Amino acid sequence: MSSTNSQVVVGYDFSHSGTAALHRAIALAIRAPFHVLHFACIVERHAPLPGHRHRGPVDYAYTEQLQLELTDMVTQELRGAGIDPAGRIHFFVHVRIGKPAEELLVLAREVGADLIIVGSKGLTGVERLVLGSVSERVVREAGCTVEVARPKSYPYVELADIVEVEPHLTYVPPHRYSYEDHRVEMRPAEWPLY
Repeated sequence: MSSTNSQVVVGYDFSHSGTAALHRAIALAIRAPFHVLHFACIVERHAPLPGHRHRGPVDYAYTEQLQLELTDMVTQELRGAGIDPAGRIHFFVHVRIGKPAEELLVLAREVGADLIIVGSKGLTGVERLVLGSVSERVVREAGCTVEVARPKSYPYVELADIVEVEPHLTYVPPHRYSYEDHRVEMRPAEWPLY
């Protein structure tokens, strides 16, 4: 990563896995505000986003609508986290028409990405063979680190009890001697050290 602002490209498609990527990117930027987030929503020409309500052709009016909705969504997420969107976290929203994996990689190259965060659809083996996996292709072909975000399915676990432990200083590690025939013998603790 560079010494200035780190460029983070985030793939978003209005799905649960896309939302996991969005939340992961915002959490990263809250902890380390020197990241610049580039949210990328890629729409295929003949297929509107499945998680988004739209009737009509995929054209530039549709991409402008998506850009406004995604900008509002990111702004609300930042406000919900107690962050002023116009303040210390900088983000851009890119909406493009094309193949998702290709366009994510092109955008990453254009902005000089240090990290790409994508969601995982959880396709089975046969679905992945037939449809292909955007996250898998991005991981294979990206020129930077890629993080695949998934919605958390593990339950929250609290620690039952924290016990303070004093360091135990009575243990003295034995001395070991090595010989040419690679035997290792232990020095008895009662032998004096010279």
